[in-house]
Amino acid sequence: MLSITKENYNELYKQISSIKGIGDKTAMELIVSTGGGSHFQSAKQFSKYVGLAPIYEHSGSSVRKKGHINRHGNPQLRSLLYMSSWPAIRFNKSCKAFYERLKERGKPGKVALIAVANKLIRQVFAIMRGNTLYVDGYISKLKVNP
Repeated sequence: MLSITKENYNELYKQISSIKGIGDKTAMELIVSTGGGSHFQSAKQFSKYVGLAPIYEHSGSSVRKKGHINRHGNPQLRSLLYMSSWPAIRFNKSCKAFYERLKERGKPGKVALIAVANKLIRQVFAIMRGNTLYVDGYISKLKVNP
């Protein structure tokens, strides 16, 4: 399966596997299960497809449920991304800083790891959209209007 993926999506495979924390199996599964990810319009759509997007249920002042992930996506891919979050918090600078920031705020470890897995999905989307290799510590030059 890996050799077929490399044969058909070699450039995309190299780009995704350049992200620190994403290994061969996770890169292959991301490509195969999303068809190369070209049909997603935003990182939020991609995250929802995988099942790692946070959702909140509230209705005025009466219903306020605790937030959780939607879990509507591919459970195997979600599991691989969760497992990829472990090396990501060790070797990926932005994931490590994000994880430490969440832990300082008092978030439980597993919640912080799921958030890191969601961050990995967003990094994968940016790599696929930009058609570039991953640069650790890259800061976007997009200006946000106040």
